[in-house]
Amino acid sequence: MSSDYSARHLSVLEGLEAVRKRPGMYIGSTDARGLMHCLWEIIDNSVDEALAGHGSEIEVILHDDGSVEVRDRGRGVPVDVEPKTGLSGVEVVYTKLHAGGKFGSGSYAASGGLHGVGASVVNALSERLDVEVDRGGKTWAMSFHRGEPGRFADPAGTEPSPSAPFAPFEEASELRVVGKVAKGVTGTRVRYWADSQIFTKGAAFQLDELIGRARQTAFLVPGLGITVLDRRGEEPEEHRFRYDGGISEFVEHLATDGPVTDVWRLTGDGRFTETVPVLSEGGAMVPTEVERHCHVDIALRWGTGYDTVFRSFVNIIATPKGGTHQAGFEQGLLKFIRAQVEQNARRLKVGTDKVEKDDALAGLTAVLTVRLAEPQFEGQTKEVLGTPAVRSIVASVVTKSLGERFASTKRDDKAQTALVLDKVVAEMKARISARTHKETQRRKNALETSSLPAKLADCRSTDVAQSELFIVEGDSALGTAKLARDSEHQALLPIRGKILNVQKASVADMLGNAECAAIIQTIGAGSGRTFDITQARYGKVIIMSDADVDGAHIRTLLLTLFFRYMRPMIEEGRVFAAVPPLHRVIVQNPGSKPNDVIYTYSEAELAGVLADVKRRGRKYQDPIQRYKGLGEMDADQLATTTMDRSHRTLRRVNVADAEQAGRVFELLMGNEVAPRKEFIVESANGLSRDRIDA
Repeated sequence: MSSDYSARHLSVLEGLEAVRKRPGMYIGSTDARGLMHCLWEIIDNSVDEALAGHGSEIEVILHDDGSVEVRDRGRGVPVDVEPKTGLSGVEVVYTKLHAGGKFGSGSYAASGGLHGVGASVVNALSERLDVEVDRGGKTWAMSFHRGEPGRFADPAGTEPSPSAPFAPFEEASELRVVGKVAKGVTGTRVRYWADSQIFTKGAAFQLDELIGRARQTAFLVPGLGITVLDRRGEEPEEHRFRYDGGISEFVEHLATDGPVTDVWRLTGDGRFTETVPVLSEGGAMVPTEVERHCHVDIALRWGTGYDTVFRSFVNIIATPKGGTHQAGFEQGLLKFIRAQVEQNARRLKVGTDKVEKDDALAGLTAVLTVRLAEPQFEGQTKEVLGTPAVRSIVASVVTKSLGERFASTKRDDKAQTALVLDKVVAEMKARISARTHKETQRRKNALETSSLPAKLADCRSTDVAQSELFIVEGDSALGTAKLARDSEHQALLPIRGKILNVQKASVADMLGNAECAAIIQTIGAGSGRTFDITQARYGKVIIMSDADVDGAHIRTLLLTLFFRYMRPMIEEGRVFAAVPPLHRVIVQNPGSKPNDVIYTYSEAELAGVLADVKRRGRKYQDPIQRYKGLGEMDADQLATTTMDRSHRTLRRVNVADAEQAGRVFELLMGNEVAPRKEFIVESANGLSRDRIDA
C-alpha cells in the first residue's frame, strides 16, 4: 500500500494507514458486520444533517458492481480551504482522523458523529471513494484511492470503476468543478467500493439489515424520507420509509401482543455540567466546565404478553447494549411502580413482597431516545452510552411523566393505569409462585423418584454436553429408534402426531396438554419467563419427524413450542431437525460382491445418482424404495442415516432475527386468519408444484 503513496501525503495518510492495519478497532470486524458499519457511518452523516434541520430526503443505492451510494440534500461538505491544513473541507473530512464539524463548533446541536473518524475510516477502507458536493451554485467532486486523493482515468462512456488507472496528486490536491446547480441547491453524494484487501471474501451488504435500520431511522426522525434502492438483482427493488408519528409509531410497529394500554409519551429536559478539555488560543488543552442540555423522549405501552421489547437511542444512534440512559429508565420506572403498588396495596392484595425490575418490564414495549451534545460512548461502535449525568435526568423524566399520567382524572387514564398495576402485581405473584414451586419440586425430586414421562426412553449418561433428546413421531418410529440409538447418550421421547398449536393456545391450555407438558418436563428447565437453560437435561434436542408434509407440520408445531416457551434453547443453537433420507438406491455389483447402498435426500439428488449409475454402466434394483415415514426403515438404516453421529446430517434451528421470526410464527400459527389467508393467496403463484410432496 505504501508504494502507492506520494511523499506529499505521508502525513495525511499516517492515521489512515493505522486504520488499514487495525480496522477492527474502528469498525468492529472485517466481515459483513464491519461492511455494514461503514455504510452506517456515511448514512449517519446524512441523518445528522436532517437532525439539524437541513434536508428531508436520503437515498441509499446498492449498485450491481458491489459499490454503494448515499445521497442527501443537506448543506453539503464545506468546499472552502481549512486554514490550519491548507486543504479543502472535503479533503480534510475524508482524509483526516478526528476532523469534522461535530466537536462543539456550533454546527450541530446533537449528532451521532462524535469522534470525527467515520468518513475518513470508510475512505481508508475503500478501494475507491467518490464525493460530489452541491454548494454555492456548483457541483464539486473529488476521488480517493484507499484514502489518497487523486484522479481516476475512467474510459469515456463507462461507469466509474476502482480498477480504472489512478494517479495521485503530486503538488496540490484539486477539488474540481464538474457542473452547476440552481441557487440554494445543496447536498452530498458519496459512492464507494469496499476494499477486498480488508474485508473477508463473501462479505456483502445485507439488504434486510439495511431496510431495518432505514425504517428505524425514519421512525426516530419524524418527517425524514429514506429510500433504499437495490440494483443488484435482475429487477431493482425499492423500499421507502417516512413516519410522521415518530417513536409512537415505532412502538406500535415493535409490539406483537395485544394492548393493555395505549402508547404513552414521556418527555422532558434536564441540564448538567461536565468538565471537558478545550483548546485555548495558546494551543494548550484547558479543563473547562460546560453546561449541557439533555432532551428525553420516551414512547411505551404495556401489552398482554410477558416479553420485553426495548430500544434505546442517543442522537438516533442505537445503543443495543444500553448505558446510563437505559439504567436511568429502569431505575425511574421501578421506583415509581413500587411506590404506586405500596399506595394501592390493599386493592392489589400484596403483602411484604417487593416488585422487581422484570415484573415491571414484563409485556412492556418501549423506545427511549435522548439527545445531547457530545455524549460519551464506549468505543467508536457506540453501543453503550457512558455520560453519567444522563441517568438521573432520564429517571427524573420517567418518574415525573408517569406521575402525571397516574394522577390524571380522565376515565381512560384511570382504567389503563389500574390495569398496569394489576399486570405488574400478577407478574410478581407468578414469579414468586414459580420460585416456590421450583424449590418444592427440587426438594421433592431429591427425596422421591424422578417424575419423568413414562414413555421417555432415557439415556444413561449424565453429561449434558454429550446427551441428546430425540423427539420422534409416533410409537412405530420409537420402536425402530430404540434399536438404532446409542443408549449411552441418546434419549427418545415419542409424541402422538400433531401437538397443540401453542401460538393460539393460552399458557394454561399448553401446560394442560399432555404432549407439551411431557416435552417441558423431560427437558427439565421450566418454561416461559421461568425457563432456566442451565437446568436443561440435554445438550441437544433433535426433532425427528417423517420427511413428508405432515412431518413438516409436526416439526413446525414443535418449533412453535420451543420458540414461545423455551426460546433460549433455540438462541443457543441447541435445537436441531433430523434429516432422514427419501430414497434408498441399491446398486448391484457383479458376482458375490455385496451391493452398494446409496441414500438420497431429494428428487434432484436421486435423479443425479441414477444418471451417474447409468453413466458408469451399473444397474440398480427397481423399484427404488421411497421412505414415506421413519417407521419404514429398519434399525440399521435409521442408525446409519439419521442417528449415528459419524454419518447423520442435522439442521440447526437458528433465530437470526427474533422479531421477524415472532411475526412469522404469529402470521402462520396465530389467531388471526385473514392475514394468513392473504399470505397464502399472494404466495401461491411463487410456489413451484415440484416442491409439493404429493
